[in-house]
Parts: sequence; structure tokens; C-alpha cells
Amino acid sequence: MPISQHPDTPDGSASASLADTLVALAATPDDASLIDVHLAQVVRLSVDTLTAADYASITAWRGQGYTTVAASSDLAWAVDQAQYADEAGPCLHALEEAAPVGVPDIAATMSWPGFYRTAHELGLHASLSIPLFAGSGRPIAVLNLYSHDTATMAPLIAGVRTVYTGQPPPTGNRPDIDASVQHLLTGLTQALTVRDTIQQATGVLMARDHHTLAEAYRQLRLRAADTGLSLADTAAALLDGVAGPH
Repeated sequence: MPISQHPDTPDGSASASLADTLVALAATPDDASLIDVHLAQVVRLSVDTLTAADYASITAWRGQGYTTVAASSDLAWAVDQAQYADEAGPCLHALEEAAPVGVPDIAATMSWPGFYRTAHELGLHASLSIPLFAGSGRPIAVLNLYSHDTATMAPLIAGVRTVYTGQPPPTGNRPDIDASVQHLLTGLTQALTVRDTIQQATGVLMARDHHTLAEAYRQLRLRAADTGLSLADTAAALLDGVAGPH
């Protein structure tokens, strides 16, 4: 079963933060070999960083079905598998809708019987599934956070929903937002900014050079490869060139 490894960061260090890793993922081409390294790192850092999350996993569509790419424990893997078996659950819904799905009280959830039964039997009381994306901007996976405690998960669920609607994240001086929640929200906000920059640059190439979306994204990737810059930096440079001197 795909249990999370503990890889070093791509630059050879082991000190990348959860926020850093989310931003790096957003700037990585979807088919790059580093994708699964980043995803495994997200799982490990989520459990290490977030006080609200007892377990974490990554769900992705691979080949002909859903799979757990990385998991912090057998428990998280089991809850994922129950959802795949039913072809229904918060992680699948988050991936399909490209929107976070929070379950603040699993005991009150009857929409997904397989998920409810397995999570309840394992003593879980709340969950949050967060879509993750890479360079193209399309969701490539979902981060699943599972918890025994509904109270600590509630502000995390609310904060992530806020970020994904395009609003600024809640500030850290709120009593219900601890430093770990703020860290995740900051990383997600920065990752969404990277996604917007890449998509704006892709739109410029589509309009200027009459490319399709796929071709514009390919051209942006080629520019990045030629310059040795990341997709995000390449996109930002292109937009700066279009804007002209300040």
C-alpha cells in the first residue's frame, strides 16, 4: 500500500516548509517526476505541522482509477479505500469539483456511507479534502486531512474554504487560528497566486500568438526549459514584458 515516504526536498535539504512545498508544487509541470516527491512531502509536513490533523493522505486519479499516492498511516489509507470502493466520498468530490470539501462532524454525515462507516469505526470525527494543482492549474490530487477532534478542525475547514473563494486568509490574531493553520493558509494563498500568474501568462500567449490553451502552456514550458527558470518565474517575466517599463 502506498504509505508516505520521507523524502528530502528537491534541492537536497530536509527543511522545506509545508507552505514552500505547496508553492513548489504549483510551479511544477504536471508530468514532472518531482510531482510525487512534492505530494509525499505535503503529506509528511501536514502531519508534522498541523495540530488539527492526526492523519493525512493524497488521492489522485492514475490510469483507470483513484489511488492513494501517499499516506501517513494505514488508517488514512483505509478511509481512502472505502471511498474508492463506493466511488463516493469527500476526497473524490474535492477532486472532481476542484473545491475543498470539509466534513466538520463525520457522525452527522450520511451522504457517503462507506466513508462514514470506516471513519466512524476508526474513531475519526472530522476531515478536510483540499484539491492540489501543479503547473497547468488543473487539480492533480487531493490532500486529505483526518482528525479525532472536531473543534480543532473547524477553523481549518473554514479558513481553507475562505482561501479557495479568493478571499484573504483569516489573520493569525484570531484566537481560533493557530500558527499551524495560518501556515497552511499562507501556503495555499501563495500557491493560488502562482497558479493565477501562470494562467495569465498562458492567456497572453493564446491571444498574442493565436495558440490553443494546450499549445500556449507547452510554449510556456519550453521557455522555462530554455531559461532554466521555473514556470512561475517564466510566467512572471512574460507578464512583465507585456506590461513594459514601470
